[in-house]
Parts: sequence; structure tokens; C-alpha cells
Amino acid sequence: MVASETRRFSKVLIANRGEIAVRIIRGLRELGIRAATIFSDADRRSLPVLLSDEAYPIGPAPSLESYLRAEAIVELALEIGADAIHPGYGFLAERAEFARQVEKAGLELIGPPSTAIAAMGSKLESRRLMIEAGVPVVPGGEGALADLDEATALAESIGYPLMLKASAGGGGKGMRLLREPGELAAAFRATRSEAAASFGDDSVYIEKYIERPRHVEIQVLADQHGTVVSLGERECSLQRRHQKVVEEAPSSVVSPELRARMGEAAVRAAQAVGYTNAGTVEFLLDPSGEFYFLEMNTRLQVEHPVTEMVTGIDLVRWQIAVAQGEPLAPELRSIEPRGHAFEVRLYAEDPFRGFVPSPGKIERLRLPEGPGVRNDCGVYEGDEVSIHYDPMLGKLIVWGRDRREALLRLRRALEEIRIEGIRTTVPLYRALVDDPDFVAGSLDIEMLDRKLGSGELEPAHVSQLADLPLIAAALEHGLRQARASATPAPAGGRRGHWREAGRHEALRGRR
Repeated sequence: MVASETRRFSKVLIANRGEIAVRIIRGLRELGIRAATIFSDADRRSLPVLLSDEAYPIGPAPSLESYLRAEAIVELALEIGADAIHPGYGFLAERAEFARQVEKAGLELIGPPSTAIAAMGSKLESRRLMIEAGVPVVPGGEGALADLDEATALAESIGYPLMLKASAGGGGKGMRLLREPGELAAAFRATRSEAAASFGDDSVYIEKYIERPRHVEIQVLADQHGTVVSLGERECSLQRRHQKVVEEAPSSVVSPELRARMGEAAVRAAQAVGYTNAGTVEFLLDPSGEFYFLEMNTRLQVEHPVTEMVTGIDLVRWQIAVAQGEPLAPELRSIEPRGHAFEVRLYAEDPFRGFVPSPGKIERLRLPEGPGVRNDCGVYEGDEVSIHYDPMLGKLIVWGRDRREALLRLRRALEEIRIEGIRTTVPLYRALVDDPDFVAGSLDIEMLDRKLGSGELEPAHVSQLADLPLIAAALEHGLRQARASATPAPAGGRRGHWREAGRHEALRGRR
């Protein structure tokens, strides 16, 4: 790897919204770098617009017409004199083509090179690379399945249960668990169809299904001078349909020896694709202590704060430093976790009604405070939760000297929090902190789905009739948002109208 020269950014464009945009704004401000944001019509009064130094309209509410307009975002960055673009997570963060456009424009992407994103974006290609690098992978096929006959033969050789996966899949889509041979034919057709519709690629492959594993991931940092370090693990086993909802660091079952082995494997994975900047290598950890490569997230993770809390490292700050060509500090080579941290994701959803979204106005918002409590929030009291985007409002993070203290602190913080006007996932977390399995750290990736399915986490007062007003409110809010999105944007260019279109209106809304 050829080291780049160190440079200093004066302005960075944030190609995202919500809490991650706020997190990046804060990191830039502490470094004295000017923060510019983009916003859709639905986000013109959002918290990132209020906090940024500059904010620019990027299009109507739908993501395809705003936050996913890669070419327009790169053009805007050039127009306003930005040195770099920070994609956050989601939207364009793991799009290799967007990274290539940024590179071609002579801008810095605060993230990995496009080649690394492309290599890890293909599950089959990344699997092949990991095998070559000596990183443990789940037993299974090494290429896309040509047809059902090949799938049948391979399934018989691997043995059931197994997972049928879309090669370009992610976010829990394009995955099917098969326990018996009779399920394969229908699942093969359905998975290929879903893969084509969701990812534009109908290729699928087979892996052995690991029963009740944990999801443990390793945070890595890599500079442009060839140094790659592991910053320890995060436990991410509490998931709903393969989507994480609670994370903690460190894992209660990872010993120092296992941490070292997983960290070494994660470093090899990053080196195999010439990775730079912050990234996460995800593993499945089976009950026997064996671990297997799952995928690499080529971006900053939603759950990065728990690593920050137990290491004292500002990951966003190091992302920026690496993108500027700075080498990693020597002390990062020997980081050990200090204390314990939990993160719960605050969603505008009803967790006991199939996680139905709950858009609308936040009538009251009181966030917890006190020792060891951190709030990464992307909304404010009086803000509107839109139907157009992921319903995550923010994250509540707590730290304690050990897991027990952190758990007690999480319980206290959840009792303090008040969010009114919409439904949220807070009641679920209040139930979880008293759940014996969660308290004991007896976790696996199916545990939350099992408990939700059995109803054991559901408060006794929840009624089926509660669905009706929630659905009615969601429909009404959707109609209002659609009407608002249909309103023509103010005339004029981006640079002359960002204040009128965003910040001033948002400030009026808070008075």
C-alpha cells in the first residue's frame, strides 16, 4: 500500500441524515472542520440542519430522489468546496460505485477505497478471499449455484440444516433456513426471485446452518500506511429477524485468548482487501467456541459507541484522521476493553405489534442523564418522524465498571426516558433488562425472536385494539407527508436557499 500525504480538511459534506449526521457534525466541530449537510424536503427542519454550519436541499422526501442521488451529492461537494464526503451508514455508505465517483472527482471518501467495498460487497467474493486469507468460514459451497440439481447435491454433502443465501444479500433479506430436503426446491426458487428483486442479482449459495450461534463482531481501524489494528469485540446477538436491536461490549463469553484470535482473523480479513479507515468484521460464534466469518461492514457501524465507551477512542475522529493520511497512534495496537457498555436502538416502532412504524410528532422528549449515560439522538421535542426513512430516533448508550453495573445503569436510564406522541421500542428494553436470560448473558441470535413469539416480553396491558389507532395515525401521517413532498421546492440554486429552506424554518418551529 502506498501511503498518501497528510492533508487537512477545511470542510466535509455529510451524505446522510438523522443521528449519524449529528454524530459526524459533532466530530467535525471538535476538529475545527466546517460541517455541511444535505437534507430532503421531509428533513428541512431536522436536527442535523439545525446543528450544521451549512445545509443544502438535495431533493424530495423519497430516498431515491434525495439521499441516494450519488452524482448530485458529488457535484454538490465540489460546488461548495468540500474536501471530503462522510457517508455515515446506510444509503450510499457501502456503494462501491459511489466511492468510485468520489475518488474520480478528486475528493476523499471518509471510508474505505471503492475496491475494498466492492470486494466485501459480494458474499461469494468475500468468502473466497477469506478462505485464501486463512479466515475461518462457515462450511458450504464456494460459488453461486448453477441450478436446483447442483443445490440438491451440495445440500446432501453439507447436511441439513443449512442456509440458502443471496450472494448480494444483506439486512436479513435473501436468506432462508432449510431443515429438511423437501424444503429446498421451493426455497431455491423463492430466494432467487427475492434476490433478483432486492439486489438485481439472482445468484444464491448454500452454507451449513450453525445452531443458536452468537453474533460477535470485531472493530478494526486501518490507516493508509499499512497498519491495521483490532479494537476488540461487540456482542450483537440480540436481533429481530437478523436486525440488531441491542449491542454490548465486551462479550461476556469472549476470553482474552479468544479475543486475540478473533482480532487476528479480523485484521487478516481487512488486509486481504487493502482496507483503510474504520470497518467491522462480523463472525458467528458457536456454543463450542468456534467462530466463522459472516461478512465485513465497510463503514462506521450503528453500534460503534459501545466500542468508544470501553476503549476511550473516538472512532469518527480517527476516521477523519485516517482519511487525511495520518498514521494510527502506536497505542492503538494494544487496546484492551475497560468496563462494560450497552447500546439500545430507539426506534419509532411498536415492538409488540410486529414493529409497526409509528410516524408522527414527538410531543415530549426527555432523555436520561447522569453518570455513564450517553445519548446519540437525531431528533428533538416537536420534531416529526417521517414514514420515508428508517424509524431509528437515536441510541441510548451506558457504561459501567462491569456488566452488572452497566445493566443497572441501563435499567435506570430506561426508567428516566420519556418519548410521547409516538410509540417506541423503550417498553421492550424495559422488559429485557429484567429478563433472566439477558441478565445472565445467555444470548443467541434467535433468542429475541423466540421471546417475542412466545409473548413473554409483552406487557400485560397491551391490547389487540391498540393496533387500530396506530395504523390510522400512520396512514394519516403518510398522507400528510405525501402532500408535503408534492409541494414545489423554492426557486433558486442550492447555495442561496439553504438557510431559507432549512435552518431558519427549523428554528421558527422550535420557538
